[in-house]
Amino acid sequence: MTVALNLFILAGEPSGDRIAADLVRRLRLRTSLVISGVGGGDLIAEGLAPLFPMSDLSVMGLSDVLKRLPLLLWRIEQTARAILKSRPDIVVLVDAQEFSARLAKRLRAKGFASPILLYVSPSVWARHPERAAQLRPLFNEVLAVLPFEPAIMKRLDGPPTSYVGHPALAEPAPHPVGGPDQIALLPGSRSGELRRHLPLLKDVAERLSGRFGIGGFFLPTLPGLADRLKAEVGAWNVDVEIVSDRAERDARYSRTRLALATAGTATLELALANVPMLVTYVMEPAQIRYFERLGRPRVGLPNIILAADVTPELILPGLRPAPVLAAAEELLGSPKKLQAQREAFSRLRLMMENGLPDAPRQDPADRVLAHLGRVI
Repeated sequence: MTVALNLFILAGEPSGDRIAADLVRRLRLRTSLVISGVGGGDLIAEGLAPLFPMSDLSVMGLSDVLKRLPLLLWRIEQTARAILKSRPDIVVLVDAQEFSARLAKRLRAKGFASPILLYVSPSVWARHPERAAQLRPLFNEVLAVLPFEPAIMKRLDGPPTSYVGHPALAEPAPHPVGGPDQIALLPGSRSGELRRHLPLLKDVAERLSGRFGIGGFFLPTLPGLADRLKAEVGAWNVDVEIVSDRAERDARYSRTRLALATAGTATLELALANVPMLVTYVMEPAQIRYFERLGRPRVGLPNIILAADVTPELILPGLRPAPVLAAAEELLGSPKKLQAQREAFSRLRLMMENGLPDAPRQDPADRVLAHLGRVI
């Protein structure tokens, strides 16, 4: 009789929650499973009873972190105690990079010897390359969702790293239906992102309304944010439909001409859904200064993966709708530029599906089970 795998899994934000739930489903196809940890709606649907609300970890930007630092420090201690008490066979921490690293360090200091995996590699290729080596004693393996990351981790003496793809690859890219006339608005999901990006999208959407044959605006979001966003966009001078059902979102993407997207995981999901986009991000003063010191690197995941300026990127020091509006108008007025994005996204999907010669795509469940001698 197979002994159930005792898995502690933690996700700190919605994108990580989807990745974590996908891993749980894959593991259940191979072995019986008992799960504990922290997550949102997707993991809860897989039977997780969260140790505490995932929203406690969804912070972005220095000001958000400072405001919640006492809570975050307590959650690290609380999580470490729960893991040490339950003694899971393996721990998988999905993204939530600062929290995950501090938690792993705490566990190792307390003598926790079971495997700890980090799912979603930190962006050491963009900033703080020294972090790669610092993670080596903490994690047995990193599961990367970008195909070039294993080679970078190896060069920087980081933990062993495997490319495992992204759950969005399981969804076929929709083909545009008729003449796509919808505009998708993606302001992010963290409180700080919503606070900074909703006013920007409001201004741009109101100025685009009634032009370029646009038939409507919609904002894809999570069920837990739907009511808040309905209340916010209800005060706009343009009708915006809130879409929280994933199947409806995918159907809308087949009718989407352009997405105005906050930099983050959503840009990769849009590219895999074959949706042309304009990438933007409103940074806090400390963030923009650091961004400038780095030489203004690419921030949109499609551009980073393809090492090319496929989609326009506008990184803003505050509410600056004019350049975003101008870039959107340029794209909406050029079917050729929109088609060029779609062609680039087809190349991206092929790369994501296969991986690279030195880092072929692997199944994340196989990588988890390999650490336990359960290759099934």
